[in-house]
This record gives sequence, structure tokens and C-alpha cells, in this order.
Amino acid sequence: MNAQIAAILAMDGIATGAIYVLIGIGFVLIFAVTRVIYVPFGDIAAFTALTLAALETGHVPGTVGLVIGLAVLATLLEVAARLRARRLGGLPRAMLLTLVLPLVPVLAAWLAAGRDLGMAGRVALSLALIMPVAPLLDRIVFRPVADASVLLLLTVAVVLHFGLVGLGLLFFGPEGVRTQPLTDAMFTVGGMNFSVQTLLIVAASIVFSGLLFLFFEFTLAGKALRATAANPTGARLMGIRPATTSTIAYVLASLLAGISGILIAPVTTIFYDSGFLIGLKAFVGAIIGAMASYPLTAAGAIFVGLLESFASFWSSDFKDAIVFGVLIPVLLWRSLGFRESEEETEE
Repeated sequence: MNAQIAAILAMDGIATGAIYVLIGIGFVLIFAVTRVIYVPFGDIAAFTALTLAALETGHVPGTVGLVIGLAVLATLLEVAARLRARRLGGLPRAMLLTLVLPLVPVLAAWLAAGRDLGMAGRVALSLALIMPVAPLLDRIVFRPVADASVLLLLTVAVVLHFGLVGLGLLFFGPEGVRTQPLTDAMFTVGGMNFSVQTLLIVAASIVFSGLLFLFFEFTLAGKALRATAANPTGARLMGIRPATTSTIAYVLASLLAGISGILIAPVTTIFYDSGFLIGLKAFVGAIIGAMASYPLTAAGAIFVGLLESFASFWSSDFKDAIVFGVLIPVLLWRSLGFRESEEETEE
């Protein structure tokens, strides 16, 4: 390996890691607010890529059927819950959130079928279609067991992943897709050619991570999420509703997963079941960040991207094994730190 090859691999690794950054931050966000290790995160990213590919070909994306089904089921569950509790006063607002708003982008997708929306229009519509998915899944799957243990919530999340894989096959089909690049421009540095697409991936990761920081620091909703993550009981006593904060967290997570899917779709072929590996590699970065620190998660995700890039050069057959092998020393390190904190607490 010479310096030129190392530079190319490093640039590719940073771009891949930038995608993992957004997904890893989403993992930490959801876990901090809801205690759910959201295994289907990568599935939402893959579904976004498949949605964008369908819009590029002028077809109605399978996301339309998925969102309709989830919206109807979530609404029925909401109505049944309020009937059992005999409090129907907030039902119109609940139906607005679970049925009306999710169906707005669905209607837009039907009307846009066969029309040329341009790259920006297709990306915006793809994100609008995918954003209701995680909040609706939260209402259907996780909210009824919100007080369960972390282990049970993880088990439910794994089962949900396999369910989404089946739905992905049903709504999107078995064919792999690769979308059009956001740009074909190239630039040369030191005699080496680099794609502007790669720079866009890195820039998008930086921009959206920065926007998320501003959201947490300077908005009321962001501060409510931080309060819930720091002390759920105290936040509830201060009038912050857990259902509201979890919905906001899942909406943001859907957005981050959707952006990741948009960014990764032009550079790799995506299938209905591709999301698991994508999410699992980002999860390694989240584990490095202890599922709590956003900066450490971002650094861990970049490290995973670089490791994957160089491992694919050294041994492409074992690159995934090398990446996931990092989990072992990280988990041992985290477990030792947790044991020390427990001993200090007992003293």
C-alpha cells in the first residue's frame, strides 16, 4: 500500500463513516429518550433509498402502502386505548398525528407518480414519506410496552426488524437499486481524483449533526428531550410528557435515517434487507460512544468507516468480521467501567 492508495481508502472510509455518524446519533437519541435500542434503524435508511429509486423511475414507491397500513393500525390502537380509558377529548388531535399528517406525503406521492420532480423534489418527497414510519412504529409496537426492561425492548426491536424485512420484500420487491448520484463532478488533489459526491456525504453529516446540536441547545423541544434523557422522572414531574418526547425523538431518528439512505443510495446497491448491516455497523460506533455521548459516537462511527475501508483492502472477505470484532474489546472496556462505577456507588 502506498500513500496514494491510503489517501483514497481514507477518503472512502471517512465518507462511509459520515453515513454511520447520522445513524449512530439516531441510535443514541432514541436510546437516551426511550431506552429502546432501535434495531430497525438501518431498515428505515434502506427503505428511503428504495423510495428514492422508485420516484426516479416514475413509480409509486412501496413506502406508500407501508405508511398507509401503519397509519391505519396506529389510529385503531389509539381509538381503542382512548375508549378503554374513556377519554375521547384528545382523539381528534391524536388522529391528526397518526392518520392525517402521515397520509399527506402519501397523497403527494400518488399525485407525483410519473412526473419529473427533479432531484431536490424527489429527495424531499422521499424524506417526507419515510419520516412518519418510526413514530408510527413507536405507537404500534413500543409504546404499549414502554415500561418494560431494556432487554425486553431489545427483543421487541429485533422482532420488529425481521417483520420490517418481510414488509420490505412485500412492498419493494427483491430487486436491488442504486440511485442517480447527487453530482457527477470530480476534483483533483495531488494528482488523485476525488468525487464531489463524497464531499457532499461528509458535508451533509457535518451540517445535520450541527443542526441537531442547535436543536438541543436552543429549542424548547430539544431541551425537553435533553431533560427526559437526563432524568425521565424529573422531566415528567416538570410537565414534560414522555409520549411527546418519544414521538419527537422518533421523528428526528426517521429524518436522520432517511438522510443516511439518500446519501448511501448512489454509492452502493440497496436491497430490501440491506439495512441490517448498515445499522449494525453504525451501532458499533454508538457502542463506542457508550450509547450516551454524541461526540464519542460520531468519532466511533468515523473509526468504523475507516476500519471497514482499510479492511476491505486487506481482506474483503473478512471486512465485516473485522468491524464487528471491534465490539468485543469495546464491550469489555465498557463493562469494566460500569463495574467500577457500581463499586463507587456502593462505597
